[in-house]
Amino acid sequence: MNSNFISVIFCFFLFIGCSHSKKISGHIENHNIQSRITIKKKSASIIIKTGITSAKELIVFAETLIGVKYKYGSSVKENGFDCSGFVWYVFNHFNITVPRVSEEFTNAGKEVSISESKTGDIILFTGSDASSAIVGHMGLITENKNGEITFLHAASGGGKGVMKSKMSEYFIARFVKVNRVFLF
Repeated sequence: MNSNFISVIFCFFLFIGCSHSKKISGHIENHNIQSRITIKKKSASIIIKTGITSAKELIVFAETLIGVKYKYGSSVKENGFDCSGFVWYVFNHFNITVPRVSEEFTNAGKEVSISESKTGDIILFTGSDASSAIVGHMGLITENKNGEITFLHAASGGGKGVMKSKMSEYFIARFVKVNRVFLF
């Protein structure tokens, strides 16, 4: 076999092994939700300038998109949204620049505890693999009422699209963190 091919295969398996061996730790105060994931900062925090737009105004607009179908890789309403495309579209409506891919939101804004989350905060989850240490799903918190978190997101399962969800066991197992981009 070609030595370059073997080197590429070795690096691929080394990368896969490393990506699944990250230290798992962390604690979230709300409902004893345990985040089993530590995200190592890859870069400095991303500052998102929200200008005069309020978190409430952003969420009111986001709620008008409930029912838009899911489409992987899309941020175009007429085609459907993936989770980060939905969040990008909502912020872009107010001319607020944000990352386009869910993983890039890892360092966007300021991390806050889930118990302190508020309307307009960004909630981050792993993708469908709860054991992964990579952000792969996200949404916008609409409410934190006595510890009951509700959020908007674009869901792929069953053609659901943009919908409102509560923190269920499914999301608790995948929870990574909450980032705040609005000043309160």
